[in-house]
Amino acid sequence: MTTQTTAPTTAPRETPMGELRQPSTGWKTTRQYLGLVLIIIWGLAPFYWMIVTSFRQVGFTFDTSPWPTHVTMDNYKTAFSTGRGNHFGQALVNSVIIGVLVTTVAMLVGVFAAYALARLQFPGKYLVLGFILGASMFPGVALVSPLFSLFSSIHWLSGYNYQALIIPDISFALPLTVYTLTAFFSEMPWELEESARIDGCTPGQAFRRIMLPLAAPGLFTTAILAFISSWNEYLLSQQFATSKTQPVTVAIAQFTGAQPHQEPYTAIMAAGTIVTVPLIIMVLVFQRAIVSGLTAGGVKG
Repeated sequence: MTTQTTAPTTAPRETPMGELRQPSTGWKTTRQYLGLVLIIIWGLAPFYWMIVTSFRQVGFTFDTSPWPTHVTMDNYKTAFSTGRGNHFGQALVNSVIIGVLVTTVAMLVGVFAAYALARLQFPGKYLVLGFILGASMFPGVALVSPLFSLFSSIHWLSGYNYQALIIPDISFALPLTVYTLTAFFSEMPWELEESARIDGCTPGQAFRRIMLPLAAPGLFTTAILAFISSWNEYLLSQQFATSKTQPVTVAIAQFTGAQPHQEPYTAIMAAGTIVTVPLIIMVLVFQRAIVSGLTAGGVKG
């Protein structure tokens, strides 16, 4: 006589009345993409309208069509024309000179300062970082009067006075550089540097051969931010620049129309497009380095 055993059956778990169902993965993905699309449209809409207006004829400046109408290239020719006293081409060269020099000096000084603040332990370290952060937040308008008085007394407000524009820009780009790189260097594995020291490298060789290559994403990110900060500076440049050294921000603000008291909006839009496109190209080219540099210091492992 045999006995049969049956496996115990478990009743299906009932969902409590108050338990909320989790949204499906597809709907969550759709919402994420919709949010990204809205952010992109919000950020790029002014730039798109600037491009559309830059290609319109002067008589249709205020046309509300959302696509290019009455297309012409005359606005770009007007932006580079010197017949009305505009010197946009020279201003582009000036902005490149100022931006490259400011970025170079800020990076050279900022890398060593940030590395020392991240690597060394000394009294008042966080106080120094606090002063650096405070300097980056200092309002530029408070410096206009004292700097104008100083530069006037040493005759820096005439001729090719690039130094009157570069030095104030460095004072704003350097705190940003030091603070950003300090946070980045603080998250780097110091064991690699110690291993290089054990293998016979000097501190300088370990820094140059080991740490700097690892810090490349952060260096790219900081250099681009410093260059953009210098490229977009207007307040101090408007006060200290001469007709020979004015950057693009000042040159665009001084555009004149064909008639007195006429604002050349289409030419201004064309110049703004020319100024913005290089920055967009630079960000697109180095986007991976920028993203990795911005996120490298955010995760501890």
